[in-house]
Amino acid sequence: MAGKKGHHGGAWKVAYADFTTAMMALFLCLWLTAQDTKIKEAVERAFRNPFSAVTKESVGIIPNKEATATYKAEGEFQSVTAVEIETMRRISEELARILQQEDALENTVRLELTREGLRINVFDRTQKPVFEPGTDRFTPYGEWVFSTLAWEIARYTSFKIELEGHTTRADPRARETLRQWELSTERANAARRQLVHHGVSPAQVCKVSGYADTMPMADLPPDSDANRRVTILLKLKDPSGNLSADDQTAPSHVARVP
Repeated sequence: MAGKKGHHGGAWKVAYADFTTAMMALFLCLWLTAQDTKIKEAVERAFRNPFSAVTKESVGIIPNKEATATYKAEGEFQSVTAVEIETMRRISEELARILQQEDALENTVRLELTREGLRINVFDRTQKPVFEPGTDRFTPYGEWVFSTLAWEIARYTSFKIELEGHTTRADPRARETLRQWELSTERANAARRQLVHHGVSPAQVCKVSGYADTMPMADLPPDSDANRRVTILLKLKDPSGNLSADDQTAPSHVARVP
């Protein structure tokens, strides 16, 4: 009678699966280290917001040419105004979600959906400054704030961008040699450079301006440090595509500002 063959078990399968998984992780790490900064930042955005698309053309990290062609073809049969307004709402919701996740941004950034488009106010507060006192140089915190905003804004290339710089009356931190008009303009331009550095297309920026202390926030006293700010305006492309009366009643995502 032939002897029974012994049963060796399947432990080797588990070991082999662990080995192939480790090799895949190694190859992914090697691929990532060989990529440029733009791809690395896209990967970071994908992990920070795993349920949202990284680019408007594709749900993946790298844009898909076929998806881009499909998007453009469908656009010929859609209302440009309706698409822009819906996209603007989506940007507002995504940024609001990031603000809720990042407690450090709670009193620094305010989002307002208006007739012109989406206004993103970044406040240079005394207790948490975005700029070095009296200069247009970012603090490390300021660089982080604008890079975080840039990663989201860079995903949408259909909007024009305007940048505004604002200061407060008798800003105690401003150097005498750099007047309020110059300071507000230079800070707006510094914000432009930071956005472009982190992926925003330079062609999107259509205006950079400084208003000194002439345009304080309507709901704040003139001497509030929240008037010291940089405003990023994502403009609706079609001037006739203003938000309707129903759209104006849509809730804005506003961070608390005392």
